[in-house]
Amino acid sequence: MNKPSPAIIAQSAVRRLPRAALLLFCVAYILPGFLGRKPWKNEDIAAFGIMRELTSSAAHWLQPQLLGQANVFDALMPYWLGALAIKALPFLDPALAVRIPFVLLLALTLLCSWYATYYLARSPQAQPVAFAFGGEAGPVDYARAIADASLLALIASLGLAQLSHETTPALAQLGFTTLAFYAMASSPYRRATKIIGPALGLLLGLTGLALSGAPMLALLLGTGGALVEWAHMRWGYNDGNQADTASRRHSWQWVILIGGITLGVSLLAYALDLWRWRIALPGAEGGSVLEDWRKLGRLLVWFTWPTWPLAIWTLWRWRRQLASRHVALPLWFASMAIAATLTTTSSDRSLLLSLPPLAALAAFALPTLKRSVASLIDWFTLLFFTACALTIWVVWIAMQTGFPRQPAANVARLVPGFEPSFSWTIFLVALAATLAWAWLVKWRTGAQRAALWKSLVLPAGGATLSWLLLMTLWLPLLDYARSYAPMSRQVARLVDKNACVEIFGVGGAQAAALQYHGQLQLRQAGGRASCPYLVVESLAQPALSGTVNLPDWAFQATVRRSTDKKDKVLIYKRVSAPTPSVNGASVGTGRPTRAP
Repeated sequence: MNKPSPAIIAQSAVRRLPRAALLLFCVAYILPGFLGRKPWKNEDIAAFGIMRELTSSAAHWLQPQLLGQANVFDALMPYWLGALAIKALPFLDPALAVRIPFVLLLALTLLCSWYATYYLARSPQAQPVAFAFGGEAGPVDYARAIADASLLALIASLGLAQLSHETTPALAQLGFTTLAFYAMASSPYRRATKIIGPALGLLLGLTGLALSGAPMLALLLGTGGALVEWAHMRWGYNDGNQADTASRRHSWQWVILIGGITLGVSLLAYALDLWRWRIALPGAEGGSVLEDWRKLGRLLVWFTWPTWPLAIWTLWRWRRQLASRHVALPLWFASMAIAATLTTTSSDRSLLLSLPPLAALAAFALPTLKRSVASLIDWFTLLFFTACALTIWVVWIAMQTGFPRQPAANVARLVPGFEPSFSWTIFLVALAATLAWAWLVKWRTGAQRAALWKSLVLPAGGATLSWLLLMTLWLPLLDYARSYAPMSRQVARLVDKNACVEIFGVGGAQAAALQYHGQLQLRQAGGRASCPYLVVESLAQPALSGTVNLPDWAFQATVRRSTDKKDKVLIYKRVSAPTPSVNGASVGTGRPTRAP
């Protein structure tokens, strides 16, 4: 039997958020961070390097690697997308070309999140209470307002900004997870031939998720989706109704379809050898268990803000409908992502997958919120994001003029060697965004007081403003501080760019940066490599003698990254012909030349 809904919403509260404003939110959020930015360390530049490697004729597309180094993610699809983009768009800079499919993945995430919540809100159990004399919100208008609120909540999530603008498997996992989420949410409203859309979405979503390094998560999400559909079929209908009988038949078909697709995707991942043991409980790496749990707790609190308190409120107010699709499905998706966060080393990238379902849960809290709580959210958001925007502007002015002195001194101390530059285009874009924020505050407090989604307009607008200001006013500073470009160019000036360079102990991120920013031809040290220069990661220097014959090399220089003195490489130059090697290791005598 259907239990009473806690949502009491009038038709006047489900007015439509202007589509132009919603589209502007999405565009202003998606494009900054993809345009004009250099690849950042570490995962961003490392993934880019693998994509460039795949475009070579000798690359193995089923084993993407960079100079023979193993990948952090055992993924295929994200690297394929980036490599295909480079091949299809040879007239673009490779760093820009690889971002185009990831721009589409982020757009897909926002689009599927909106439609998933829309169809969840269409569920009979999600509808608001019917008024005695009419006037309650209509089903379609109500669903549209809830979906608008969900999309605003997703954009407002603090953890979404940086990771969703990197060309890494994490964004691919996010896009494909949200696609599967949409497919399962929309299945009851796609009957007969129209079921092809959700079925295809589920197939692409789970397959893409498995090929993006998360086959176990694809298996769990598919299994959970089938269980949610079975639970809805078991308790979501009234017996004896002819329409319910047809719905039950459709639900059985969908359960079987989900199970078949999930099984097929699991077998595909097995055939491609994508299954890996990645469980790493807190404290497993030798650290303090209590401290690891504290870090995870802090990550959960700030990364999923402001969706998590609203999601918890939804679970409480809709506790009588926990088995209903509009609560159970996003709860399952969010729970699996949070479980992956607590049991893997890539905690923030796993937690990224929880944001769309948490945003859907957060949207269902709005029909049950008191006006005082909504006002508190507005005031907190207004003060927080206004302070963030003001801080960004003050620091930028200090970089340009030297006043105020303290912020200028802090930048000079934290980012030594950085030379600020001025761009009228950047300045005007940032100024327009700031004026738009002021207009949004006035608009929100004026004409839109009754709208259901009103409490999430300022969080979404503030998050978009802060991200846009960071990616315009602070972009040169962040590029200098977070990329390997300055370090790579300094290395390139110390070697002959026409000759190859051997590397030892250099990670994938540094190697990709040396190839892209330094335009160097890299080879792994040892074996058949016989380059005139050698670049060694400082921490790997003690093991260098086991791979190369050190008397053949003379130390040249140490190159440090200006914002991290521990991140440095050592440069050697060959002073004698390479000695013969035994079992891949060079053999020689004499006193090795050490870096000071």
